Formats: sequence, structure tokens, C-alpha cells
Amino acid sequence: MTNNIQKFIRSTTGTFWLQVFGVVLLIGGGIWFVKWLNDANSISVNVDRRIDITPQQIQSIQNIGQWEFLAINDEELVDTVQHRFLADKELVRIYYGTLRLGVDLHKAKPKWLRIENDSVVVATLPNIELLDRNFIDEARSQSFFESGNWSPEDRERLYNVAYKKMLKRCLTKENIATAESNAREQIEKMLRAMGYKNVRIEFEKETNSKKKD
Repeated sequence: MTNNIQKFIRSTTGTFWLQVFGVVLLIGGGIWFVKWLNDANSISVNVDRRIDITPQQIQSIQNIGQWEFLAINDEELVDTVQHRFLADKELVRIYYGTLRLGVDLHKAKPKWLRIENDSVVVATLPNIELLDRNFIDEARSQSFFESGNWSPEDRERLYNVAYKKMLKRCLTKENIATAESNAREQIEKMLRAMGYKNVRIEFEKETNSKKKD
């Protein structure tokens, strides 16, 4: 009887371990199958980090038109003397003016605002220029000294002398460079506020090179 019990135990133990082994294989196979199924049906999500400038954004910026980056206040004392047989006559006038330097975005060339390397916003601006040619404030300008009678033509000549002096004094390379620096700073700040982190500001130099030629 003891032998029969031992045989039963051995046979039962063997069956038990076979069952355990089968369950382990079944679980392992199930895990592998589920993993394979997930890999086969996985969804990959790619984030497009490319930035773009829309035509509406370009147009809204271009609609700004004339953008002032430097204003220079100036005053010029100009005089003229006419010698006469009986008595000389003299006219001395003070002229006040404000020269405004900036860019006219209506003169920007096509693709002046564009994307390079999917990450850099490049703005190629028109050259800095005098935005208003009528910069002398005639309402403030006044005669400092006046003797004799002067015709409108005489006063016009004096006005033109003051005009040229203001241009020479204010429209300098240093002031143009300052206006360019202000333009880069302000336009870069605007584009960054719109969400564009990498910004490069350039200026057209073709006109200047043509003048030198």
C-alpha cells in the first residue's frame, strides 16, 4: 500500500508541475502577444515645431506704413544782407524743425518677411529715410532781426538755406545708424511678442551701393 501511495504522489506531483509549466507558458505567451499587438498598432505622434508667417500677419505689419525710429529737433539761425546805396538791409530768422527718420513699410519688397531654416524669422526692411520732407515748422519760425523790406522770394531763399543746413546737420551716418539700431530693437521685440523666438533684422543696401556707383 505504501508503494501505491508513493506512486500516486509522484504521478500527482508530476501532473501538478506540468500544469504549472503550462500556465506559465500560457501567461508568457499572452503577455508577448499583447505586447506585439500594441507595438503593431502603436500611434506615433510627431510634433511639428516649424513656425510660419501668415499673409495676414505680414499685411497687418505692413499696414503700419511709415514707422518712425528717430526724431531730431533742430534750429537754425540764418541771415542775409543786401547792400544798398543809401542803407543796407538785413534779415535774420530762426527756423525750427523736426526731422523724423524711419522706414516706409509700403516700400518693402516681396518676401521682406520670411522664414529661413524653419526657425529664423528674417525681416529685410527698406532703408532708413526721411519720412517727412516738410520738416520745418514755419509757425514757430520767426524773424530775429529785420530791417528794410523783403519780398516773398527773398524769404523763400532764406528758408531754403535753413532747409539745407538742417539736412546736413541731422541726416548723418551716425543718426541713420541710430535709427537702424532702434528699428532692429523695436521690430525684433514685436515679432518676439507674436511668438517668434529667433529673429534677424536686415536692411536693404542696394540703393546706397547704386548711389556710390
